[in-house]
Amino acid sequence: MIAGMATDSALSSAILLLAPRVNETGLRLRTAAGRRGLRAHTAVSWRTPRELVGERVHLYGGPLFADAVGRELGVGPVEPGNGWLTALPREVTGRRVELTTLAQARRLRGRAFVKPPADKHFAARVYPDGAALPGPELLDGDTAVLVSEPVRFAVEYRLFVLDGVVRAASRYAVNGELAVAVPESDAPELLAFAADVLSAATGPAALPSAVVVDLGRSDRGWAVVEANAAWASGGYACDSDAVLEVVLRAAGPLAELPPADRPFLRPLPTVTD
Repeated sequence: MIAGMATDSALSSAILLLAPRVNETGLRLRTAAGRRGLRAHTAVSWRTPRELVGERVHLYGGPLFADAVGRELGVGPVEPGNGWLTALPREVTGRRVELTTLAQARRLRGRAFVKPPADKHFAARVYPDGAALPGPELLDGDTAVLVSEPVRFAVEYRLFVLDGVVRAASRYAVNGELAVAVPESDAPELLAFAADVLSAATGPAALPSAVVVDLGRSDRGWAVVEANAAWASGGYACDSDAVLEVVLRAAGPLAELPPADRPFLRPLPTVTD
């Protein structure tokens, strides 16, 4: 399930920076980094660690952490485009999906699954109608959202993908409830469908070279759930060494970013004290 792990002697001079609130995946990545001779540093606050300015930094943490420290540390985090799901063929999404604005979504008259494409501005779930979404006093109407017809997935999986190859996979939910496990009986079907999805990920549906893709199976068959930034995604039961390999590419030094990944760069704000 996992392709061979690349080696990079230059990693000995690099640092893996973890957000202040280290989750379980962060702890596992710190251990995996040590096995590769890669230094790990856990930030003590949401400010840029001054001692790391000018170093070769790779980052693992949520969007708020990347926004807070990424620009000053010269990190180039990549993430899927907001409209990735909408650009995929219906054969792999298994449902109608639309990229729109929160203002438009507030006009919905019926049930729909609504979520922000990347940042977690509000809960991703099925809403009874648009009136149940966060109001204008909480979020601007031009906030991007994905709206899709509700689908209940019987089982959901997370895949860490590097250069179009699945490096690690984990089950993370059964019937919408957290249920972490290494794929076993579903593995052949899962990987076969993953190959179809990754083959379809071209042109407007292209993905960065390092990314997380979530897939699920419902009574309609296999379908894409979503894609996320690898540097902000939980690893569940995925092999930590493989997850680290994907994370290092997904949020490493901007100067070393492959040209093909530049369209997927997350725009980082300039942070002032």
